[in-house]
Amino acid sequence: MSNMVNKAQGLGLSLITKIAGSDLLDQFKLRKFIEKSLYQGSKISFQTLSKTQKAFKANPDVNKQRLPNQSKSLFDLNLTEEQQMTVDAMSQFAAEILYPLAHQADDQEKFPEELWQHSTDLGLNYYALPEALGGVATEKNIVSNILIAESLAKGDFSLTAGLLSTFSAINALVQWGSERVQATYLPPFAEDPEVRATFAIQEATPAFNPLKLKTRAVEVNGQYAITGEKTMVLLGESADLFIVNADLNGQAQVFVVKRDESITVLKTPAMGLKATETVTLKFNQSPAEILGDDDFSYNAFLDLGNLMWCAIAVGTCEAVKEYCIKYANERTAFGEPISHRQSVAFMIADMAIEIDAMRMLILNAASLAESGKSFHREAYLARLLCAEKSMKIGTDGVQILGGHGFTKEHPVERWYRDLRATAVLHSGLHA
Repeated sequence: MSNMVNKAQGLGLSLITKIAGSDLLDQFKLRKFIEKSLYQGSKISFQTLSKTQKAFKANPDVNKQRLPNQSKSLFDLNLTEEQQMTVDAMSQFAAEILYPLAHQADDQEKFPEELWQHSTDLGLNYYALPEALGGVATEKNIVSNILIAESLAKGDFSLTAGLLSTFSAINALVQWGSERVQATYLPPFAEDPEVRATFAIQEATPAFNPLKLKTRAVEVNGQYAITGEKTMVLLGESADLFIVNADLNGQAQVFVVKRDESITVLKTPAMGLKATETVTLKFNQSPAEILGDDDFSYNAFLDLGNLMWCAIAVGTCEAVKEYCIKYANERTAFGEPISHRQSVAFMIADMAIEIDAMRMLILNAASLAESGKSFHREAYLARLLCAEKSMKIGTDGVQILGGHGFTKEHPVERWYRDLRATAVLHSGLHA
């Protein structure tokens, strides 16, 4: 474990060394971010006992944060230098940190505790926080957030989903939070890397429809309380804050809920996402605050969450494809690599085609959202394609490996199980 921590620190130092002398730091206002990340990564955090109640207090000095829309052309597939740096850093992190931890995390059904420190060293949450709170975000970075999710998922689907739970909650608070909500809940994420959040969106109903919710919210004297049950909550046992959807007077609404004694946690392991320690949460008149104000859009909230799941699926599908190419070139049958057989070659070619198609639809939707334009249709089409094709790619990956694909000796069976979550989960993350 200590070696892994040293490796992560070495990764961070090597990345910083490469860019420390570059004018890009000042050009993209990253110097303050690098210094902040080093400081946060080295300081000793305070004890977390009763942390939730102490941390989330309204700060009158925090003004309402709204990141302006991007002004660049729609659907520009050329990455900016800053985006390319981010993709390179996340891809290296995925290969050197996430992938080596993934097998044991899945086998033990446990999110690696040391991964939180790795995330702090990487400065992941600062990509979501506005500059006013010590982050680096100066405008809506929905495309960049999609690129982060895809790049990390090349290392592992489940670990990426777990890491992005807090990151996504910050995105939602910045995108939709009212002035009071932001003043109360955003500062702790900038001040303490151990504050964690997650989403409670899914309900255990057949063909779950996020527009028709069984979880109810009631208002009494201007105060809200939530009663109901949510399932497939990522890292719900350790989260300090929950983003919860509930029915309020016949309309779906989203609330912010702090952990307290009114919330019961029940472990509910699933077919996939085992490293995220999925749980069921039962809310019993739990105190809550409405997330947004007049500019809140529930459909956009759901769509941005679905796009993040799609991006994770694309990253994992890319990992499946690359693994299958390597295996097919090395595995021989009847005196030649199995990649020489058209049936295998065509399956891998189909993977590449479908991955590109999924990526195009996701980036198109993200580009529209980032520019403040309607993107519901595009996000819906992206989710439909990703739900179908990511599962097919997972299945084909197992098939190409034959009997080996069915064993834990190779990671494709884990990716197969995780990828099936793409068609099941609604939102639960946020770009």
